[in-house]
Amino acid sequence: FRGMASGGETKTESPKQGNRLASSKSPYLLQHAYNPVDWYPWSEEAFEKARRENKLIFLSVGYSTCHWCHVMEHESFESPETAAIMNKHFVNIKVDREERPDIDKIYMQFLLMSKGSGGWPMSVWLTPELAPIVAGTYFPPKPRYGMPSFSTVLQNIAQKWQTNRESLMQQGSTLLGALKQNQDATAVAEAAFEPGSAEEKLAEAVAWSKQRFDQGNGGFGSEPKFPEVPRLNFLFHGYLVSKDVDVLDMVLQTLDHIGRGGINDHIFGGFARYATTKDWHNVHFEKMLYDQGQLMAAYANGYKLTRSGTFLGYADKIYQYLVKDLRHPLGGFFAGEDADSLPTHDDTVKVEGAFYAWTWEEIQAAFKAKPQRFGDITPERAFEIYGFHYGLKPQGNVPTYSDPHGHLTGKNVLIVRGSDEETCSNFDLQSEELAKLLEAANDVLHTVRDQRPRPHLDTKIICAWNGLVLSGLSKLANCGTAKREQYMQTAKELLNFLRKEMYDPEQKLLIRSCYGVAVGDPSLEKNESKIDGFLDDYAFLIKGLLDYYKASLDLSALRWAKELQETQDKLFWDERNGAYFFSQQNAPNVIVRLKEDHDGAEPCGNSVSARNLTLLSHYYDEEAYLQRAGKLLNFFADVSPFGPTLPEMLSALLLHENGLDLVAVVGPDSADTERFVEICRKFYIPGMIILHVDPQHPDDACNQRVQQKFKMVNGKTTVYICHDRVCRMPVTDPAQLEENLMANFFTERV
Repeated sequence: FRGMASGGETKTESPKQGNRLASSKSPYLLQHAYNPVDWYPWSEEAFEKARRENKLIFLSVGYSTCHWCHVMEHESFESPETAAIMNKHFVNIKVDREERPDIDKIYMQFLLMSKGSGGWPMSVWLTPELAPIVAGTYFPPKPRYGMPSFSTVLQNIAQKWQTNRESLMQQGSTLLGALKQNQDATAVAEAAFEPGSAEEKLAEAVAWSKQRFDQGNGGFGSEPKFPEVPRLNFLFHGYLVSKDVDVLDMVLQTLDHIGRGGINDHIFGGFARYATTKDWHNVHFEKMLYDQGQLMAAYANGYKLTRSGTFLGYADKIYQYLVKDLRHPLGGFFAGEDADSLPTHDDTVKVEGAFYAWTWEEIQAAFKAKPQRFGDITPERAFEIYGFHYGLKPQGNVPTYSDPHGHLTGKNVLIVRGSDEETCSNFDLQSEELAKLLEAANDVLHTVRDQRPRPHLDTKIICAWNGLVLSGLSKLANCGTAKREQYMQTAKELLNFLRKEMYDPEQKLLIRSCYGVAVGDPSLEKNESKIDGFLDDYAFLIKGLLDYYKASLDLSALRWAKELQETQDKLFWDERNGAYFFSQQNAPNVIVRLKEDHDGAEPCGNSVSARNLTLLSHYYDEEAYLQRAGKLLNFFADVSPFGPTLPEMLSALLLHENGLDLVAVVGPDSADTERFVEICRKFYIPGMIILHVDPQHPDDACNQRVQQKFKMVNGKTTVYICHDRVCRMPVTDPAQLEENLMANFFTERV
């Protein structure tokens, strides 16, 4: 529930009587397995009961790290009185939105159309035929926040179903009709993109971004503020096309402020889901895997454009967090960590932010207990410097307006309001001394924090989100740092995990999710009834494989990407109208197939697919991919405003219209060849594809035209850089290659 990110208390006690959710693998469903509510999973058994008894279905959708889902559970779903009303009048169904995003997206679209806003928990009442009639989000147990109590809503809907059913059904039929129209929508011919359209849409999106950019704090608009990485990706690309330095400044300032804000876990790494204050200070503390993967890539790209060590540090700390706290021993990554946790092991009430916030005295005591960690600096002096740098206050530094329930009263959430330079100047330190002190101090606090009760870990492993992490790892490895081999090994193990555990090689199908138990536990479980992958699972993994190929030149990754693209086309492509549906045709108990048309916290599958298709067309020299990308883009051409709504797709449109940058490295598999490839990888070039042309193994090439066209010069490893099939003079000197790329794809920050 986005508007209330800092409230509510959650208790740990649960009734002992299990319900039908007890046999689920989903951590979210298991959290509700001991409610007195007679919950069903999304299943034919539940639908049959609703039809047989002519009852409405109450559908509750959420996810295991959702703060307000916990609040509604403890206030209402654990209440025997509320459960009695629910069990008497409704067939009650629980859905994990991360496990079944198809169900979530359909009914969320209904909620948005009927209320104008949405969030989780999502509460929807359906007919026995699964048609939605009433929808909302969080409902309190007693009237407050201007909302009626949940029990009142339940009784009113139940009564209306008995006495005025036609009126109730009419409420939903108009909106349901609109949803079904989306399924059959055709491309608007008059809106189709023409040569020059990409530049026009770019100018429109840049103007929109400049108008809404927060000059003081970075980001766009006011709180709540999300990182919105698809928008940042577009701005990086938009800068390279437009050469408008203001565009680059918007994205770099945003990454600066996010990195220095409370949304960043300064002590160990990783980013929270969103900020509840416009300066990124107080936040909603849950950490989601999709944010980590995307921000790791964004900071890596920022480093490539600027060589900012700070950006590289943020990306590396995300990596450290992922490996320590979210990684399954076999190589996959868990979905995320909750915002709520117990303040101490003796407490029974979970509080949001308890794991991450600190009192003044707690930090003082931690430093005094480990004086040896600070070398020649006393713990008192270290605390003075640390407190200045991170904005600590004896009475706490969290603004009261952002903490309506007082859970962070007297607590500090770390934020860097100044800079390293300012701290060094204030305390007469060298930058190396400050870096060493902050590293030691954060390590001390990390050790202390690890003794606290941890937030709940959602051990679900989601294919799509792991695809985003594969992209992030690959881009970070391409930065050319000393840890490249470590990043690549983690990426390789992730790829192998996805291929072994989340892919059916006989049917060539991905599965949506599998389930671990805990960090360090090698156990792995799968649903008895397999949930096939959705559009995002294919699109995000294909993107990850394309990025991994660029980082490794492993042709097997490129071939798997092509194979998955063929399956995606078969399962989700709309042959009549173009673009991809989110779910498969004839999926059971899915009342409508949607095409997503919005890039939000994650890009939509169609946006990512437009880019994938464009890249694959050049890797394999197949025009059909490019034609399909064009048809996809034209399906969404009437979306207005196009760039602000679909920034990731606008980036794909720029590639589609302006052409790609082909780097052909011609030479044997040798250290010289690898050196040239390494140089190319270090730069942010959104439309760059790298092909290794090995004269000794011509039959291995995926693009025979390139293989036959380019030759070594004077027996030396040779690089050809071509844009849209127009090539520059070949280069045989690594220094000259780096100089050429620096001139076109690097910006020194002033």
